[in-house]
Amino acid sequence: MADIGGRTQTLHQRILNDIEGKIVSGQWPPGHRLPFEVDLAAQYGCSRMTVNKVMTQLAKSGLIERRKKSGSFVTRPQAQSAVLEIADIEQEVRSLNLRYAFRLERRQVRGATQADLRALETKQAKDVLAVVCIHFAGERPFCVEDRIINLAAVPGATTEDFSKTPPGRWLLGEIPWSAAEHRIHATAATPEMAAMLGVAKGCPCLLIERRTWSDAGTITYVRLTYPGETHSLVARFTPASR
Repeated sequence: MADIGGRTQTLHQRILNDIEGKIVSGQWPPGHRLPFEVDLAAQYGCSRMTVNKVMTQLAKSGLIERRKKSGSFVTRPQAQSAVLEIADIEQEVRSLNLRYAFRLERRQVRGATQADLRALETKQAKDVLAVVCIHFAGERPFCVEDRIINLAAVPGATTEDFSKTPPGRWLLGEIPWSAAEHRIHATAATPEMAAMLGVAKGCPCLLIERRTWSDAGTITYVRLTYPGETHSLVARFTPASR
């Protein structure tokens, strides 16, 4: 019995490692339906009970979702952003053990409109750089970055094409910021946003608006839009001194 138990435990871990590996590597992307338990049992030459225990462990860890009469599906991992920090989107993606990529959708230098001035909360901006990027986690869109940069505060952005470095990371490395503000909203995906995020029109989304300042004035205003079911916000704080 001990030998049987030892072999069962080893096989349990092997099945678990195989499935986890396929999920984490992206071979089985979010939404992928796993083989049925009876098929996995036949594949590994084990009892269905052994497979069921593996599935239970995977579900508890949040890697899969089990649906009655439908089977088991790979869940879409939920990222967390710190409310009180300016996070690097690439690091958010890599924290999920997913491959990061981004794609520049639009880049335009233009005269500042009244809407731009309101967004930047300044009257000093003459020209701005408007940039739209899609950030990816694996093969799926992770968030859409819609940003305007005040060229009076960051003139070097005029010649930066942002084809290789996303604007958020470039700004963090280029100019020190002295203050930032986050506003967080629930919103519904517009047709354009739904197309960029690969979700249905009207899908609930999480919108983070951020303004960043330096001694030279407002640096940038950005809208980061995430599919609502895949993102959460976290804040850690301590009691105020009395």
